[in-house]
Amino acid sequence: MSGLESVAEVRAPAPVIPALGGAVPTSVDARAKCCIAALEEELDTLRQEKGTKQRKTTYYVAQGRAIRHMVALYTSLEDLIAKNDCRCEDEDDSEDNTLTQDRLQRGYIALMQALPWLHDKLTHLDIDDAEDMLKKLKRGTDAAQGDDTSTLKDLVASWVNQDFRPSHLLKSDDKHSRGFVHDICGKLLCPAEWDWNSDSVKAGIHDRTVDYIVSENSWPLFVYEDYSINPDNLEQGLFKSKVLVQAFKATFTSPSSAREADGDSDRADILENNRRARRQLNQAKIKISWQVHFALSSVTSWHTVDGDFDYEIFWNNIVDFFEAVPGPGAQCRVNKLLEWWTRKVFGRNHCEDLTPDIVSKMSVTALADQRMALEDATFDSD
Repeated sequence: MSGLESVAEVRAPAPVIPALGGAVPTSVDARAKCCIAALEEELDTLRQEKGTKQRKTTYYVAQGRAIRHMVALYTSLEDLIAKNDCRCEDEDDSEDNTLTQDRLQRGYIALMQALPWLHDKLTHLDIDDAEDMLKKLKRGTDAAQGDDTSTLKDLVASWVNQDFRPSHLLKSDDKHSRGFVHDICGKLLCPAEWDWNSDSVKAGIHDRTVDYIVSENSWPLFVYEDYSINPDNLEQGLFKSKVLVQAFKATFTSPSSAREADGDSDRADILENNRRARRQLNQAKIKISWQVHFALSSVTSWHTVDGDFDYEIFWNNIVDFFEAVPGPGAQCRVNKLLEWWTRKVFGRNHCEDLTPDIVSKMSVTALADQRMALEDATFDSD
């Protein structure tokens, strides 16, 4: 038998070609291998899609945590977006906008500043994907609000105990003993126009008489510097209290940084922090006032209305103080207050005060002048 004949004998038989439209016979093993390969490829695709979806979820939830800090505490994202869309359609009617409508529009602008990528996403995503994204963002907002409430509940108790040393110390896990039943918490929550040291005031608040209604229409004492007011100038010291600075630092930097509330911070990244602060301090500080009030109260679970006190209106009152100013004088005072907060939280910076005249008298410039003078003297001597 020749070599060619041997090869022909071991060569696989040629497949039987069926009529047009029929199937070419294959082995069971071959078909199974193809099926397995297709399933593995499909599984890899699903894993990649799941990973991408998970990354998007994580990203949106994380980004959503900034919304309650920087944008709006109560207004939904859908309402902010709808208000902006409505204003785009009715630009000619801007003079007829109410205070509430302007507040919503400022909220949308703050949202775009906090999440600059969101506007483009809303433009290009279809309805289902946009709704899914907003749900994930909301999940982040709810998580952040819960975390902040829990953290400040414990920290505010420790700050009150440390600074006021009450006879009955506050317990971090007990809110029933706070509010107006506790002498220090009652003082801090007391409307600024009343004297908490007066027995009639305490009795009226405790008995909830008509003459002593504690509502969002009064600034509580805890928002004032040194927890005292000037009745003839109620703006003096407003939003400059130690506990507000402590709460801001604990929420936005770290709980340990709250110990620096009495002095001006001195951080290495002061330039970047100051730049961010101008954009972020306003809304963030408003939110902190709301959180501290809740931490001092005896309310154990979150409700928008606590007795006669409406937290949502309280929030709006603070927003309007900063954003709905009556004129340039008030705006100037608000700007100075925000500068005070920037300095308190992030440190002092005087770069803008370094005029050419001042710099010319400093040692670097003076040394340069001296070196030039020596060079000139050497040249003249030669």
